[in-house]
Amino acid sequence: MIRSMTGYGRAEVSGPRLTVWAEAKSLNHRTLDVNLRLPRLFSGFELDARRLIQSSLQRGRVEVTVGLGSATGGTITPVGVNLEQAREYARLATEVAGALGLGRGPDLEWVLGQPGVLSREEPATLTPEEAWPLLAEALGGALAQLVARREAEGQALAEDLLALHATLVSQAGMMAERVPVAVDRHTARLRERIQTLLGETPIDEARLATEVALWAGRTDVTEELTRLRVHLSEMARLLREGGPVGRTLDFLIQEINRELNTIGSKADDLELSQLVITGKSTLEKLREQVQNLE
Repeated sequence: MIRSMTGYGRAEVSGPRLTVWAEAKSLNHRTLDVNLRLPRLFSGFELDARRLIQSSLQRGRVEVTVGLGSATGGTITPVGVNLEQAREYARLATEVAGALGLGRGPDLEWVLGQPGVLSREEPATLTPEEAWPLLAEALGGALAQLVARREAEGQALAEDLLALHATLVSQAGMMAERVPVAVDRHTARLRERIQTLLGETPIDEARLATEVALWAGRTDVTEELTRLRVHLSEMARLLREGGPVGRTLDFLIQEINRELNTIGSKADDLELSQLVITGKSTLEKLREQVQNLE
C-alpha cells in the first residue's frame, strides 16, 4: 500500500512500576531524518530504537518522543538531593547569621532553594531486561499508528495520482496521433510554397518527398514517445503495487520530463508543442503529489 509522509501516532504501555509513552509524528522530507528524544533511563537503547523506527519507515522527517509516567498515572518528575551541598549552604548561612547577630539560621525552604541542592534525575528503577520491552512496545505502538495514518492518506494520494497519470497517458496518445498529421500538414504547406514560387511549372515530386523526409527525420519523436509510454506504464505499475515508491516515482518523473522536453524541442508543429506544454503541466501536478509519498 502506498503511504504518505505525514502522520501521527501515540501509544502508552504500563509496567509494574512505570508507564512508558511514545509519540511519533512525521512530515515530508526527501530521505528518512529521525529526531529521537529518550529519557536518560532509555539512553542505552537509542540505537535499538532507531533501528525499530528505520524498519517501519523509509522517508520523512520523523520526530519521536518517549516519556515516563508513574504506574498510577501522572508524569514522574524525579528529584535528587545533594546533601553535601545542602550542609555547606546551611553551615555558611548559620555562620553568617551568627556573625551578624541575626539570632537564627536558615530554614529548610531556603536551603532547598539554593542552586545545586535539588536536581532532576532519571530514576534507575528498571533493569535493561525490564526497560527495553516497555520501550519497544510503546514505540512499536506509536509507529504502527503512524504507519496506519500514512497509509490511509497515501491511498487518497494514490487515487489522485492515478487520475493524473490517466490524463498524461491520454495527452501522450494525442501527441502520437498528431505526429503523422503534422507531417501531412508540413507536406501540404511545403507544396503550396513551392507551387507559389514555380507558378505553372510542375512540382518535382521526388524532390518534394526528399525535403519532407529530411524534415520528418529532424522532427521525428517516435523514440521519445515510445520511451514516454514505457515510463508511464512503469508508473502505473508502481502506483497499483504500492509500497515505498516515492523515490522511484521521483526518478520516473525526471525521465518523463526529459522525454517531453525533447519532443518539445524537436516539434515543428504548433499543436504538438501545445500538447507538450499541457503534458508538462500535468506532470508538474504529479511531481507535487509524489513529493508527499514515502
